[in-house]
Amino acid sequence: MSMDRHVAPVLGAPCWVSLTTRDLTAAQDFYGAVMNWSFRTASFGDAFCVALADDQPVAGLAEVAPGWQAPVDWTPYFAVADADDVAGRVRERGATVAVGPLRLGYGRAALAADRDGARFGLWEGQSLSWTVGEGNAPALLELRTRDAFDAAIFYAQVFDWATPESECRVDYEEEQVIVRQGDRAVATLRGGGVESAPDPRIRPRWHVHFRVRDLDKTTAAAVAAGGTVTPVVEPAGGAAGPRAVIRDPDGALFTVSTGDGP
Repeated sequence: MSMDRHVAPVLGAPCWVSLTTRDLTAAQDFYGAVMNWSFRTASFGDAFCVALADDQPVAGLAEVAPGWQAPVDWTPYFAVADADDVAGRVRERGATVAVGPLRLGYGRAALAADRDGARFGLWEGQSLSWTVGEGNAPALLELRTRDAFDAAIFYAQVFDWATPESECRVDYEEEQVIVRQGDRAVATLRGGGVESAPDPRIRPRWHVHFRVRDLDKTTAAAVAAGGTVTPVVEPAGGAAGPRAVIRDPDGALFTVSTGDGP
């Protein structure tokens, strides 16, 4: 990690995404074949690594320790000034903090779930120079939830999106909510999630959208590597171009698209 440039992230904005998996080596094999990522160790220990595209950080991968009840999933992290304070806000609003805050590398982290069960992370401290929609970072984060407007109120209160000092703002457009960092859309909040749905794609959750050059090649590689693919028809919060939801062999879901995003 020492070769990376660490910066003070924009508070309230997404600052990282990470995959939790049961088998780190198998995850590296799958994402290396499908996304053409390379990997290197992180300062957090042997159970962590950083995924790279063109030698630039894309995401983190973490192996779930035996007995730790963390789900296999892709999780977005949001930058906060004080993880204890924000974790308290999460709990005060009827949501859950499952892990932490705890010291991790250059800062402190916590894993939480909102009132509808969608999981997200908190990060206090410096982060890698990484911004949604730029370079090799994910093109977009999308929350599928029961009620987008109720979720917008929750996250705005937790992350201070509605304050004059915030560099993030919330716009209500038609049936969805757009979160912008400056003039760049970094997240969308959309309704339609069903807590009791047997299909995890429909349950409230944060979806991570990655941009790819060739959708057909990427999805074929996912199937060949043991994943499953579901094409998606409706637009994803402004993300242009065809896209598909991929489930990796361990069960984690992510979306790939040829579009540039909003």
